[in-house]
Amino acid sequence: MKQLFPIRHVIGYIASLVLSAAALAVIYGDFSHAANIVILSVTALIQASLQLFLFMHIGESADTKKELYINLAYALFVGLVTIFGTLYIFVWGWYS
Repeated sequence: MKQLFPIRHVIGYIASLVLSAAALAVIYGDFSHAANIVILSVTALIQASLQLFLFMHIGESADTKKELYINLAYALFVGLVTIFGTLYIFVWGWYS
């Protein structure tokens, strides 16, 4: 029965909710700008690693590690192109 109940997924889900609530506290809390950035950065890094290791099973199979890291690098590349492309178009004046 222990193998049938996904305890790691339940713990990951609860941890995700707690981290989301901690990030939401930045909106309602009266913190300084530096504290807001630190709280959001730390919760984002923990949340991303939690998602990768618990729900996307990044560390479980050794035979597909190369493909997994290539996919992660590609996703990071697409995310950075999207962020900096948006900044280039809307903030840095290309779109006038």
